[in-house]
Amino acid sequence: MKPTVPAFLRLAALVAALTLIALPRAASAQVDIAGEWGALNGVSEDQPHRVPGADLGDYTGLPINDAARLKARSWDASVLSQPERQAQPHPAMYSYRGGGGPNLRIEKVVDPATGALIAFTFTGYFGRADRTVWMDGRPHPSDYAEHTWEGFSTGEWVGSALKVTTTHMKQGVIQRNGVPASAYCTMVEYWTRHGNHLGNFTWIDDPIFLEEPMVRTTDWIWAPQQHVGVPQPFDTVDELGDRPLGWVPSYPIGTMHDGFAKQFNLPFEATQGGSATLYPEYQKRIRALQQQQAPPAAPAGGARR
Repeated sequence: MKPTVPAFLRLAALVAALTLIALPRAASAQVDIAGEWGALNGVSEDQPHRVPGADLGDYTGLPINDAARLKARSWDASVLSQPERQAQPHPAMYSYRGGGGPNLRIEKVVDPATGALIAFTFTGYFGRADRTVWMDGRPHPSDYAEHTWEGFSTGEWVGSALKVTTTHMKQGVIQRNGVPASAYCTMVEYWTRHGNHLGNFTWIDDPIFLEEPMVRTTDWIWAPQQHVGVPQPFDTVDELGDRPLGWVPSYPIGTMHDGFAKQFNLPFEATQGGSATLYPEYQKRIRALQQQQAPPAAPAGGARR
C-alpha cells in the first residue's frame, strides 16, 4: 500500500507549480539599461552628416521617393530663423543624429507598491523632447490623437533586447538638409546592452516619403561620471532683419542641388537616394553613369592642327 500525501502538501505543490507557470518567461532575459550613457557616434558613424550637417543635395544612403526629393530640394536652412521655428526641437525620428550627441540618462519608473516596471524615461535630447517608453501594456492612442516631437512609445522585451515602437510623431526630418519624415511614419527600435556598450537599431517606415524602411544604428558607452543637466530654455531673438512679415525661405520648385555631386565627382543621379542605390548592384549603374559623363578621349598621337 502506497503512503498517501497529506492534502496540505499537495496544495502547496500545486501553488508552487502555478506560481512558476505565472512568472514572466522573458524576465530572466531582461537587461538593465538604466543609467548615464555617453554618445559615441558624434565622432564616428555619419560624422559629416551629424556635426557640420549634410550638404544640400546629398541624399545618399536614403531610400527616399520623388515626393521626399521635391520637398528636400525646396528646403532652406534659413527657415530655422523664423520665430516659430527657433525653439523647435529635433523630432524623435532624427533626435539621435544631431550634433555630437545626445548624451542620455535612462531611468526606470516603477510602481511603488508592487515594484512592477511601468516605463523607461529617456532624457537629454536636443530641445528636451525627452521620451517616455511605456512598459505596462497600454495601447497606442487613436489616429486622431495629438502628435508631438517625441511621439508615443511603447516597449516590450524580445529576448534581451528592448523593442520600442513609436507613433504619433510630428512631421520632421530624417536628415538635416531637408529630407522629410511624415506624421504617418512608424519607428521601431531595438536597444541592446553588451557590458558597458549600449546599441540602438532604428527602423523607420514612412508610407509618404520612403520607398522602403530606412535603418540606422547609434551607440553609447556607460558614463557613470556623467550627469545630463537640467533643461536650458531656448532664447528666441529676431534673426530675420529686414525680411517682410510672413517671409518663408525656400528654394523654388525645380531647384537641383548638384554642388555635392560636383565636389566629389559623382554622377548626380547617384546622390539622389532611392532604394535602388542602397544595394551592391548599383555600383554597376554608377560606373555606367561615370562613363557617360566622362569627356571623350583625345585622338592617339595628339590633336592635329
